[in-house]
Amino acid sequence: MSRGRRRCDPECGAAAVDFVLVLVVLVPVFLGVLQVSLVLFVRNTLTAAASEGARYAATLDRGPDEGAARTRSQIRGALAGRYADGVTAREVTIDGAPAIEVTVHVVVPALGLGGPAVSLDVTGHAIEEQP
Repeated sequence: MSRGRRRCDPECGAAAVDFVLVLVVLVPVFLGVLQVSLVLFVRNTLTAAASEGARYAATLDRGPDEGAARTRSQIRGALAGRYADGVTAREVTIDGAPAIEVTVHVVVPALGLGGPAVSLDVTGHAIEEQP
């Protein structure tokens, strides 16, 4: 009877293998869900900011530049400042009525890990107030 050697049953180490096999599936699924939620959050925030900027610029005595500045301010308050670099505003016509269009173009990185980034273009419109 030697005390130094233990016999290993056939399932010795199976838990570690099962753990690795489950992680191989769950980690990419988790990171994918996290990436989609990040892109949707950024898109919804940019859409709200563009719409707010367009409504602000469409009020009396304000122009497209003030709407773009308002949009940049909204974006900087909710997201990183680099997302505010691609803001443009211009006067357009919607169904014959003068309007303001604010467009935001950004590139959302893939969780900061490199890899493919997601390019987003969002637009907000508002009909101009008439005196």
